[in-house]
Amino acid sequence: MKSKKLEIFCVTNKKISHIEKTNYQIAGVGKENFPDNYLKCNTKDNIFYKEEYYSELTFHYWYWKNLIKSNNNDWIGFCQKRRFWIKSSSTKKKIDISNINKHLLYKPEKDWDKFESIICEPINVKGAKKIKILKRGWRSVIKNPLILFDDTHHNLKLHFNMHHGFGNLDLAIDLLDPDDKNDFNTYVNTNTKFSPHIMFITKAEIANQWFNALFPWLERCEKKFGFKNLSGYDTKRLYAYLAERYLSFWFKKYTVCKEHPWVFIQN
Repeated sequence: MKSKKLEIFCVTNKKISHIEKTNYQIAGVGKENFPDNYLKCNTKDNIFYKEEYYSELTFHYWYWKNLIKSNNNDWIGFCQKRRFWIKSSSTKKKIDISNINKHLLYKPEKDWDKFESIICEPINVKGAKKIKILKRGWRSVIKNPLILFDDTHHNLKLHFNMHHGFGNLDLAIDLLDPDDKNDFNTYVNTNTKFSPHIMFITKAEIANQWFNALFPWLERCEKKFGFKNLSGYDTKRLYAYLAERYLSFWFKKYTVCKEHPWVFIQN
């Protein structure tokens, strides 16, 4: 039986020498002077000038516009400089920069034939401390005081409002296509978990559908939010944070997906 091929692109704004000898394709974004064997996303059809606002999406866009049609792999995936896909068998192992290579995910796992896409095991935003909510989420508390006393109200919308600008998520949702607007609004109001870091693995045709949904929406968001008023770590990359929340919703709505382990590695 023919083996199922997997190609993973690791997007980074700095050199990541510890995975340079793997079969991962490393893609550089930002101002770093990258080695010749790194993919560059400042050629052909690109949004390189938006990198400080779009982060790793800068490469995702370039891949969509310039490479996806030439893909001949069964699966394509994306990770980023400190967050990597690992084998399911490595979930209980101690993994660090010295041994990451032997734990990296290099090929599809046995049960993937049942699925169309792979997304990260989720993180839970529930349970923020009251002092933090009062400091960063006071506008939300004014609208719904129960947030302080009942953590069932600690949903994805509250988390986004606290960290990425109060009301920005609502404004962005209003710009979604009608098929997703109500469903995504329900999703962020009723869920406390999401799959982070804009990491996914899927088939090329599904990736194309995802990008076709994502980037036109973000372009509409640009007309609402612009760039010059976006500042600070939590808000400047607003478009990447919107994509991060939308990803979990979209892949669960439109594909048969599985959550898969990943690891954070400090460079």
